[in-house]
Amino acid sequence: MRDTTLYQHLLGLTDPWSVARVDLDVTTQRVDVWVEHPRGHQWPCPECGELASLHDHASERVWRHLDSCQFQTFLHAEPPRVNCPEHGVRQVRLPWTEPHARFTSMFEAFAIRVLQENSIQAARKILGISWDEAWYLQHRAVARGLARKKPRDIRYLGVDEKSAGRGQKNYVTIICDLIEGTVEEVTEGREKRSLLDYLETLADEQREAIAAVSMDMCDAYIYAVCDGLEDGKNKIAFDRFHIMQHMGKAVDAVRRHEHHTLAKKGASPLAGTRYVWLYSRENLPSRYWEDFYALKDSDLKTARAWAIKENLRNLWNYKTLRWAEPFWKRWYYWASHSRLEPVKKAAKTIKKHLYGILTYFEHPITNAMSEGINSKIETIWKTACGYRNKQRFRTAILFHLGGLDLAPSTH
Repeated sequence: MRDTTLYQHLLGLTDPWSVARVDLDVTTQRVDVWVEHPRGHQWPCPECGELASLHDHASERVWRHLDSCQFQTFLHAEPPRVNCPEHGVRQVRLPWTEPHARFTSMFEAFAIRVLQENSIQAARKILGISWDEAWYLQHRAVARGLARKKPRDIRYLGVDEKSAGRGQKNYVTIICDLIEGTVEEVTEGREKRSLLDYLETLADEQREAIAAVSMDMCDAYIYAVCDGLEDGKNKIAFDRFHIMQHMGKAVDAVRRHEHHTLAKKGASPLAGTRYVWLYSRENLPSRYWEDFYALKDSDLKTARAWAIKENLRNLWNYKTLRWAEPFWKRWYYWASHSRLEPVKKAAKTIKKHLYGILTYFEHPITNAMSEGINSKIETIWKTACGYRNKQRFRTAILFHLGGLDLAPSTH
């Protein structure tokens, strides 16, 4: 079989395109393929599809194709241009690539799969491409996916912040669909506008379809939901993980104060127990069991604070608001009369946000999905060794977690 016939099949070329010649360089392990078309062929206008005669050719372009026989393969062609009576001079659509692409569609589809399954460093080595080419492929894929994405109703949104580098200003807001488990948008910062800008891009019907938004007790996100959604305050669902984290900080504050007080009098039994008190009962490592259970049954203030914290977790075990409210009142009385200032302060903060905590009994959602997505984002960050800017970080997140249709179109 002649080289031209072989590459005609490998490239999947059909009339009117055919392979004119093939050059193989064993030294550089590279194959260059030139394609041509017959004279007098009429081409459809890329805008309206009306047939028109050839006007001229654009300068020769080169596209990277899938490797053949372990050689990097490049396709060369002079794209035809037509003079459409309605739209003027336009370059015709080429069957092997998308407009303005530097790769054939077959290579781009393969590269997307490789980039999704590997770190960007590993993908570069497999594909034999540069850093800029890898980012170019991801950027095009995400732009393509977002353009194809159809508006849909999302019942439960999850909102969380994520560090995007050093410093207080280097944060992004991650907005995800808690049911589908996909990242819907990544916005800069963690301010009110970070979430409100996204909500304002939604159609009225989409905003009305949102039943609840799970978040931490961040004032900026609270204000955004209240301003961006009708009856927004009643759609806020504070994540129980962050609430318990808030109580955990109160327990740690009690422990620190008590430890310093006891240390001044002699040896403190709380020495080296900082992280032990932050575990929930069922997650406590077995190596701490003996010492910890002796401490928690003691008359230490820290043990009392820990018991108050752990008891709050029972709130989410109730099935209905009718039974949860009496429990909350008993717990709050206990916490607010504990004579432990950090616990009392935390209890007052939780009471202030009670409207979003009790939402759980109508919409039993948490930010567990968001936290899982955050963990994957952390992996993306580490494998890339960080990002030059937040826009590239956004592209990488949507590329891997956006649930987008990234594949190039086929002709």
